[in-house]
Amino acid sequence: MEDIITIALVDDDALIVSLLKDFLGNQENMEVCYTAESGEMLKEKLVTDSTLPDIMVLDLNMKGINGVEVTEFLKQNYPSIKVILMTSHYKRSFMGFMLKTGVSAFLPKGISPVQLVQIIQDVHENGYYFMDDQLGVLREQISHKSPKPTLIEKNVLTEREVEVLKLICFQKTAKEIAEKLFIAPRTVEGHKNNLFIKTEARNIAGLVIYAIQNNYIEPNEIPLI
Repeated sequence: MEDIITIALVDDDALIVSLLKDFLGNQENMEVCYTAESGEMLKEKLVTDSTLPDIMVLDLNMKGINGVEVTEFLKQNYPSIKVILMTSHYKRSFMGFMLKTGVSAFLPKGISPVQLVQIIQDVHENGYYFMDDQLGVLREQISHKSPKPTLIEKNVLTEREVEVLKLICFQKTAKEIAEKLFIAPRTVEGHKNNLFIKTEARNIAGLVIYAIQNNYIEPNEIPLI
């Protein structure tokens, strides 16, 4: 049976929340566990509700506590929640913010509900989602000739960690990596945790950036999602 993806919707537009709740709730493998119309309401729900969502679809431009502040709060207090940030003022240059804050996806608010479903699934499985134009920015701004920084010996990646890092960049799930490398999924998760510690990346997207900057993969090797 396919895992159920639990979702929280946070937007001060009640109509959008209602429509998305109905649409996403009708997907076979998705469940909207709760909604909130403000950052303040969300904080109350997180404290009082025993269930944490897998993914939070969050509006950037809310009254009161905005999406930036909510994201920072979530990453500090509920790091297991993957955040999909949406805005009606989308610019592809905002990708830097996405990487800095650990957001798993940064989307224009006019995106179709059908595409949002696929993005939610990708974020749930891979930890991140790049839109085509964002991937273009990534390829333009990060040169494959970037010098490899000198690493402290304790932070040098092992051969196995490099293998796992490359497969993560190719959007392989923990299960797929385990099968390819003939190791247990739990071992893959252990290597991923070590990669986060050694690279100081905040999310999977950060690992992808690290891999490019340190010449483990070429920018043009990253598959379009």
